[in-house]
Amino acid sequence: MAEIVLEPEAIAITRPDISHLITEDDTPVDNIFSEKQQRLLTEPLYASWKGGEAKRPFVALANVGLFYAVDEPAIVPDALLSLDVTLPEEVWEKRHRSYFMWEYGKPPDVVVEIVSNRQGGELGRKKSLYARLGIAWYIVYDPERQLNAKDLHLFERRGSGYMPTRRLWLPEVGLGVQLWTGTYADLHATWLRWCDQEGNLLLTGEEAATQQHERAEQERQRAEQERQRAEQERQRAEQERQRAEQEHERAERLAAQLRALGAEPEA
Repeated sequence: MAEIVLEPEAIAITRPDISHLITEDDTPVDNIFSEKQQRLLTEPLYASWKGGEAKRPFVALANVGLFYAVDEPAIVPDALLSLDVTLPEEVWEKRHRSYFMWEYGKPPDVVVEIVSNRQGGELGRKKSLYARLGIAWYIVYDPERQLNAKDLHLFERRGSGYMPTRRLWLPEVGLGVQLWTGTYADLHATWLRWCDQEGNLLLTGEEAATQQHERAEQERQRAEQERQRAEQERQRAEQERQRAEQEHERAERLAAQLRALGAEPEA
């Protein structure tokens, strides 16, 4: 069968009309923690992970509209990760300003929601919708435990719905998640973070730079210690040489004294 090549005009005709869709409404995020948490779920992926060992292309977005149907408004996850896709070059075009599933050809692989109040529907309508869209992994972080006694919920899609799972490793994605207490962007809190299979955190750019600086400083200190040890060895060797020289001189003086007394020193 001959290969079918669509001209740009034909491709444009097959795309749905999205002129009526609202891709951004300038609504701010709901609180400071959520804004920082969203950044912590995207920036380390680009700074440290970069697609994992396989270098898979990916798109990580925070607070960006996810459009799944032309006649439906967007749902806006706090964070999403989609593998084996790339950002378009012209992100200012309307069809590229949000995550349109028909443009990327697939749903995201992971969606994360951060609970701010009890009206978000994270464990209800949102979970049902994300399952229906075919999103493989759904993570809900409830730092204040507003929904129930758990602060972290992880769901794996099986069949047409989600099943809760206790494992925090996402094998098909090549990432894990964990809760980490520390300071990020000048705020000390307990954060949801990505990690590798051994539990090592994916570092932010600042953390990676700090770690690199610390390693360089440790290498400098080790080099300085080696230099000092080498200098000490050189000084000890010099002291031994001087002692040997002094012993030789004393032996020579003693031999001279013996000869002066008419005795021949033994070799």
